[in-house]
Amino acid sequence: MTPRGLIIAAPHSGAGKTTVTLALMAALARRGVIVRGAKVGPDYIDPAFHAAVTGAASVNLDTWAMPGTLLDALVAQAADGADILVIEGVMGLFDRAADAAGPPGQRGATADLATHFGLPVVLVIDVARQAQSAAAVVRGFTEHDPTVHIAGVILNRLGSERHRVLVASAIAALDIPILGAVPREAALTLPERHLGLVQAGEHPDLANLIDRLAATGEHHLDLDAIMARAAPLNLAGAAHRPLALPPPGQRIALASDPAFSFVYPHVIDAWRKASAEILPFSPLADEPPPDRADCCWLPGGYPELHADALAAARNFFVGLRRFAETRPVHGECGGYMVLGESLQDAAGQHHAMTGLLGHSTSCAKRKLHLGYRTARLLVDSAIGPSGALVRGHEFHYASLTSAGEDEPFAEITGSEGRATEKAGGHRGRVTGAFFHAIAAADEVHAILP
Repeated sequence: MTPRGLIIAAPHSGAGKTTVTLALMAALARRGVIVRGAKVGPDYIDPAFHAAVTGAASVNLDTWAMPGTLLDALVAQAADGADILVIEGVMGLFDRAADAAGPPGQRGATADLATHFGLPVVLVIDVARQAQSAAAVVRGFTEHDPTVHIAGVILNRLGSERHRVLVASAIAALDIPILGAVPREAALTLPERHLGLVQAGEHPDLANLIDRLAATGEHHLDLDAIMARAAPLNLAGAAHRPLALPPPGQRIALASDPAFSFVYPHVIDAWRKASAEILPFSPLADEPPPDRADCCWLPGGYPELHADALAAARNFFVGLRRFAETRPVHGECGGYMVLGESLQDAAGQHHAMTGLLGHSTSCAKRKLHLGYRTARLLVDSAIGPSGALVRGHEFHYASLTSAGEDEPFAEITGSEGRATEKAGGHRGRVTGAFFHAIAAADEVHAILP
């Protein structure tokens, strides 16, 4: 059977895409449908909820950071053996992080992905503060880009049956089907923290939440109509599966616990397909990197929430320092913070970190650093060789309070065309930066914005 797919999108962030996507996935899975998930853009948290609901890993799909061949391969992999692939959009349907000078179709918008794969879009409309005006929003989205097909809408956060009738009667004139009507229900609100939702693995009652989401989907979404509007996925030619990033070693020590949890599945999968072995260890449990590894990777996460425990993890500190004497160590964002001299938490308390690099960071005064980045590597590292171009992003509230005196790791350029700046640190075999790597740039992506 040919797998089918569709995209759940919205006019803006906060409309309820994630809740509706999870409710749809959970309800279909309860029916026995084999559901797989994917997320548009750089996001670590939503895919973990997809995986919890569907029982299978959810991949990130990013038209700005990933070459088309990689996108095709990831969709083929995600949809393999599935009845339907449900892709959750990012921000508003047409929102993009890259500037208008970026190549068409490579700007990071959900609409770009819909066009690339020819997939229908189901638009989630938050109608909590409007009624008939919702029809104007729907009309605008259906007419804005003729290459993007709006297959239907789901009304979210309805206040009453009368409210539903007012909205539905106005949209009916547009000949756009209403595929669901979800009432306002605080119990379905997912808990949040400063980088987004509380992670699936930390949710206090995830199984009960999934049951309630499934019930919401069964009662308030037209599952048959939604399935009927999903389009066959044309996966011809997607058998070739390029590596997102080359493995940094054949045995990779990967920090893995609530302080170090931001790892892209497509990167880890690519390493495994290149015959690399992943060796997880937990700094929070005071574990050092496994000695038989030939590289250590400290991913991002929430080290600021666990700074006390990390500062007390002497076995981890000593073991990591010993490891770095002979083998590469790389830190991304939160991992980079732990490689520094100290970390100041939100309460203003300073915690000594590993000191493998000379910088210090602080979360005491929140300042959002967000956006796509292209990195030109200045040294050989776990991400790639010196001179390589890698596409990725930053998303953090931490700031450097001291840059230290280490050599820079990379030249970083933002997608909006801001000036290139040297960033991160390099000392001996240790490298790190706030930059999260998504994929090596191909010939098209190698052209800096």
